[in-house]
Amino acid sequence: MTTHRPPATTTLWRPTGPEELALVAASGWRAWPPRLPEQPIFYPVLNEDYAIRIARDWNVPASGAGYVTRFEVETEFLRRYPVQQAGGETILELWVPAEELTEFNRHLVGEIQVVHEFR
Repeated sequence: MTTHRPPATTTLWRPTGPEELALVAASGWRAWPPRLPEQPIFYPVLNEDYAIRIARDWNVPASGAGYVTRFEVETEFLRRYPVQQAGGETILELWVPAEELTEFNRHLVGEIQVVHEFR
């Protein structure tokens, strides 16, 4: 008898504002919404501290609230996206082209969770 093992996953974080978060909630906490025309890339980050800084320092002034979400994605699928260093040593993110976001969402494991909220 063979047992089916769930795929290995990688934890990612995404700082977000209230509008995007409402769309995630509308998906049942299972998918990121399509990008807007001026958003050609979806940027999940690899480090919770970096996500907190963006949510607190950028999302709050821009929209009155900032949220940090945490979610799991199949590790094997993520190998197609090289880690990008967007500044300092711990400022690491993935660059997912907008046209690949539907497929990216298919590789999410479990629900997207809100882990921090700033106002």
